[in-house]
Amino acid sequence: MSATDPVLRDPALLGEAAPAKAANPREPEPPSWLGKEEPLPAYVAGTGATHGRRALRIFLRNPNALAGLIILALVVIAAGIAPLLYPGDPLAMVAKPFLWPGQDAAYPLGTDSMGRDVLAGILHGTRISLTVGIAATLLGLVAGISVGAVAGYYGGRVDDLLVRIIEIFQTLPNFVLVVVLVAITQPTAATISIAIAIVTWPNVARLVRAEFRSIREKDYVMAARSLGYGDARIIFREILPNGLPPIIVTSSVMVAGAILMESALSFMGLGDPNVVSWGSMIGAGRELIRTAWYLTALPGLAIVSTVLALNMIGDGLNDALNPRFLQDR
Repeated sequence: MSATDPVLRDPALLGEAAPAKAANPREPEPPSWLGKEEPLPAYVAGTGATHGRRALRIFLRNPNALAGLIILALVVIAAGIAPLLYPGDPLAMVAKPFLWPGQDAAYPLGTDSMGRDVLAGILHGTRISLTVGIAATLLGLVAGISVGAVAGYYGGRVDDLLVRIIEIFQTLPNFVLVVVLVAITQPTAATISIAIAIVTWPNVARLVRAEFRSIREKDYVMAARSLGYGDARIIFREILPNGLPPIIVTSSVMVAGAILMESALSFMGLGDPNVVSWGSMIGAGRELIRTAWYLTALPGLAIVSTVLALNMIGDGLNDALNPRFLQDR
């Protein structure tokens, strides 16, 4: 046995002190076949605050989204100050007809064929358009989320039945169904909002169903089930908050679509006759488009600006809330 034998060189056998270990030993690297750990999605529970700040920062850095937010803020301000600037009836005749914009300082945007103030009509029409758009969107979201959550979470025969109901509504032309529903009822802001919600909830239900089907098998959902949580708690506190980003993006587009539908109904004379609307103003001025084009151009510009702002906000929210974009940035 030589002196170089590993047994003879053992410090314990030779009476030598064992060499001190490093104070901070380097952690062994995982084997290559394990791969790299994937970052968590932006909507996983427990990371909401961090990703929320990051999403807000991305949204505010988007020039299109910021421009849309500014335009929408101006529209909301206009709707808020309408009763203060024009407390009277916007349908009242206040001056002689066909005053062009800038012709009289008391009526900056002129008057229509009946002597009604165009600016007062646009400001008060903003309130109606936003009210119908937001109310119809909220109703559609409540119905769509409820149906989609039940179908996506439980699956099976419940899913099949609800999907068939969704498909029935989607086979009907949306605007035609809205016209029929409004025509057989009294045209008011409430009935118009309900009619628009009836044709918009199926899209939300399909989106929510797809989100629930992809999230219900996640580890944190399985852990909640193992802890004995009820279905309602798992649906509303575990799955739904993690599926909100695409729903938020869709809601902005739904508001824009509801405003367009309400304007189209009012243009056809199916709006509330007791209130002024952008669509009714365009419908009243369409016969005078050659001689008084501003009667249709000004409310039309209000519709385009509002819908464009909502779409730009929707695109910005999609970029900010998309987990793939969050991982890249």
